[in-house]
Amino acid sequence: MPMYYLESAVTDPFYNLALEEYVFEGLPRSGEYFMLWQNHNSIIVGKHQNTVEEINLPYVREKRIRVARRLSGGGAVYHDLGNLNYTFIRDAADTRLDLSAFCVPVIQALSCLGVEAVLSGRNDITIDAKKFSGNAQYLRANRVMHHGTLMFDSDLEVLSEALKVSPDKIESKGIRSVRSRVTNIREHLKRDMTMQEFKEVLKGYMMEENQMRFYTLTPEDQASIETIRRKRYATWEWNFGSSPPYSIRKERRVEGCGNIQIYMEVEHGVITAFATRGDYFGADDAGDVERALLGCRVSRPALSAALSGLDIGFYFKNLSVQELIEIILQ
Repeated sequence: MPMYYLESAVTDPFYNLALEEYVFEGLPRSGEYFMLWQNHNSIIVGKHQNTVEEINLPYVREKRIRVARRLSGGGAVYHDLGNLNYTFIRDAADTRLDLSAFCVPVIQALSCLGVEAVLSGRNDITIDAKKFSGNAQYLRANRVMHHGTLMFDSDLEVLSEALKVSPDKIESKGIRSVRSRVTNIREHLKRDMTMQEFKEVLKGYMMEENQMRFYTLTPEDQASIETIRRKRYATWEWNFGSSPPYSIRKERRVEGCGNIQIYMEVEHGVITAFATRGDYFGADDAGDVERALLGCRVSRPALSAALSGLDIGFYFKNLSVQELIEIILQ
């Protein structure tokens, strides 16, 4: 199957997320696609996250940092022009999330520059145990979009101020600050280079290894991308929206999955509203789970019966039915 290379010259996060969606949904499935792109100062939150809980809103407003929501799960990331983003889009034989397969080519490309990077945890690539790349995936109709950040020369001070770190992460990982656990690739190069030089090296490696062809967007493509941008990614409803109503809030960090927050309304022992948020990974939206639990009594037998027909690990990576029930009942 031929593989095509696309490069975005636009640094607007709303446009670039719309571009990703258009390539995923609109371009022929007879090809695979690889993209490199950059955003001006912005925070990109995961699909399932409650935006206002992930960002330092006064700081974000003061610095005029744009906030956008992506299609994939995972946590919030900071982008600036010192950061390079990459995206793979192709058919997927498996409906389970597998981030490692797409991270390996990036690790190999960095090795050619003398940078020894390793895949760490559920979705990070690190150098000397410090993160420089976060990765996430979106799966739909046996098609996968994998995207990741490559912090080459990002402003780590702004990053640490713009993003909140949840107390749960601090407790589970012993993290004192965002600044102390991240790094820039440029600090580890054998010879210094500019962002543009780094981008050309990565691009050249990927194109040669995969025998890629260039794909040039047509005016019709561009018009479709602008429509997606306007209707989804540039809207407050998509990027912030409203928090779910709740009287009960449960939270648990699951190894290999992420932070799962549950918001429930319960009347007379019966669930009348149920929603999930968090930086967790899942192959699909958890709407099926939420609908299955409406009208269910908050008891172990009733919850087990309501969830018995669902593959919970499909919606929340590495989570079982019984583990989800434990979170609800805790």
